[in-house]
Amino acid sequence: MSDQPADQPDAAHQRPEGLDDATVEALGTLSKALETAEHARGMLYGFHRLSGTADLLAGDAVDELREAGHTELADRVETELVGRNVIEGRWTFQIVEDYDDGYYALFRELEKTARDQLAGGRRHLFEAQMKEDRRSHGRPAHEARPDE
Repeated sequence: MSDQPADQPDAAHQRPEGLDDATVEALGTLSKALETAEHARGMLYGFHRLSGTADLLAGDAVDELREAGHTELADRVETELVGRNVIEGRWTFQIVEDYDDGYYALFRELEKTARDQLAGGRRHLFEAQMKEDRRSHGRPAHEARPDE
């Protein structure tokens, strides 16, 4: 059990001694930027899954077109569309891998480096301060943290 008062944030969400408002705000903005990149990454994975599903369905359509007697059109869909690169030289898994291994990996690394160097690795200090400023202290459902 923590030796902190129950109506205070846990130590991981308290500002380290001497950390100024401008730095907390900058770290909050960098965190928000990373969260935006995370959202973009999720959309990229959605694009990856939907594009793959579209390709599989186009393959199913080829079979159905053939069964319906439309061989020439089926052949064209099969040879021109099914298995086609979505951008030059790449299927979506390659796009996802490039994003993850390049831009996204560097973004995560730099955001963590900033937190480690400036705030002892603590995350979401800006949001934790916002919670303290906005919650109604002492009211149900406005606790600083869950019961331990």
